[in-house]
Amino acid sequence: MAGKGSALKRPRHPMPDFVRQALEERGLMDEYRNRPAYQQNDYIGWINKAKRQETKEKRLDQMLGELKVGGVYMKMAHPSSRKTRRDQK
Repeated sequence: MAGKGSALKRPRHPMPDFVRQALEERGLMDEYRNRPAYQQNDYIGWINKAKRQETKEKRLDQMLGELKVGGVYMKMAHPSSRKTRRDQK
């Protein structure tokens, strides 16, 4: 999550092991870390708020897909994270 110098005002959600493992296995940890602190926190909180494991997995898959493709955050355009063709190789 964001470092000590972060301007994040909301409580920080700790990253669950299954999220960390999925990011590492898919090589997406850098993409995750390059997102603003509020997005990192929102993704984790959104995944963890799901009551059913099936829903958590669905949300995790959405986050992983958005990180892989770039340019998307919570199904909304996010131009600053857009990847170039070179980034996608």
